[in-house]
Amino acid sequence: MSRIAAPRLSRLLTGWAADGGGALPARLAAALADLAERGDVPAGTVLPSQRELAAVLGVSRSTVTAAYALLESDGRLESRRGSGSRLRGAGALDRHVGEGRLASFDTRTAPVDLSSGALPGLRVVTEAFGELGPADLAGPLRTDGYHPHGLPKLREGIAAYYRAAGLPTRAEQILVTTGSQQAVWLIAQALVDPGDTVVVENPTYRGALEALRARGARIVPVGGDRPGAGRAGADVAALRALLGTSVRPRLVYLQPSVHNPTGRTLDSAARGAWTSVLADHGLTSVEDSSCAELTLSDGAPPGPLPSSDFTIGTFSKLFWGGLRIGWIRASAPAVARLAGLKKAVDLACPVLEQLVAVRLLARLPEARAERRAALRDGLATAEEVLRERAPDWEWDRPAGGPALWVRVPGADTESLAQQARRRGVAVVPGSAFSAVDGFRDRVRLPFAHDRAVLAGAVEVLRGIAAHGPRPA
Repeated sequence: MSRIAAPRLSRLLTGWAADGGGALPARLAAALADLAERGDVPAGTVLPSQRELAAVLGVSRSTVTAAYALLESDGRLESRRGSGSRLRGAGALDRHVGEGRLASFDTRTAPVDLSSGALPGLRVVTEAFGELGPADLAGPLRTDGYHPHGLPKLREGIAAYYRAAGLPTRAEQILVTTGSQQAVWLIAQALVDPGDTVVVENPTYRGALEALRARGARIVPVGGDRPGAGRAGADVAALRALLGTSVRPRLVYLQPSVHNPTGRTLDSAARGAWTSVLADHGLTSVEDSSCAELTLSDGAPPGPLPSSDFTIGTFSKLFWGGLRIGWIRASAPAVARLAGLKKAVDLACPVLEQLVAVRLLARLPEARAERRAALRDGLATAEEVLRERAPDWEWDRPAGGPALWVRVPGADTESLAQQARRRGVAVVPGSAFSAVDGFRDRVRLPFAHDRAVLAGAVEVLRGIAAHGPRPA
């Protein structure tokens, strides 16, 4: 019989209090029942105590008590003294159980939605779609349109991108994927068996945590993050200490350039240290450079670490979140294996989007300049708003990315996020980015919004944090 941690249950319950009508206990009971029916919380799972769940949801204990009573009266909850409250459900879909780290993508109905760091499309994307014509389509339309490894012209274009960064790459080393999330998932499926140890940074990309945990990995975070740490990022010494034990990681997952969610980029010394430890111990590594093109510095981002076995990239961060074209760079045999696995999920990525991606690669300098200008403006606005409206909050200026990684002193951001949604503001708490549900004093604050929206959202968050929980 397993227990579900309160932070994970909180993530899965995103939107429960803001959506629909009826009294709050009834809405909470319905949301819990729905999780059981979908299998997101398997039948037989022991729920958090009433006090613990009330605290993380930012409601009164009586609200949770009433919700549990409603579930029990409907036969959906079994309470035993000393054993807790065990949820019942259909149990038909509970073989794959997520951790709710991506649940914010399910419900996008908040009036102010700061739950995603994805960016609106650039002008060059509109122009690239508009420029597609009969000449572009003539060749692809003479085939069946299935390219499991990716459109040949796009694979060569991405290979040339790496060659320009100083990393010799052939087209057969590129697998085109449906965004970078599929790339992470494919690598997890191909390389990780249940129980394998995977080393990650702390914090790290929440989608990677979801993919790895779904595969049954034992995730071990190294390093940490704190305001004032600057760009130190992941801790090589922590990995070396781990390697001094009997633990042998199957995989090391890193984001050296424009880290998600902190926005930091490792300096040359840190990059050299990571390259050395990975090479010295023969560790298989995945470098996720999905956000690398969002650097605030002029010029191209740093190239991948020479020791990376798998490098992940995407068009969706720089160009547009809706352009679901990503890739994996690896050895040709590894790409062939991953392509075989991908065919069981989708036979090929959309040809039209790949044709647009080919055009966009040719306009990379223009796209970088346009996006960089917007990010710099957004960052400046966000920092001004925070200094004016929340002067006690803490953050480090990022090297890039679409968001600030903010510490809210004295707050539990799990509860903060739940209460904010009930006030029309959706944010993602820090624990969603931690393998051990840490950083519950952090919140990710995307800044691709105008000043009035950001100021209003910060006012709501600041008010909740300053006055503490307001039980419902």
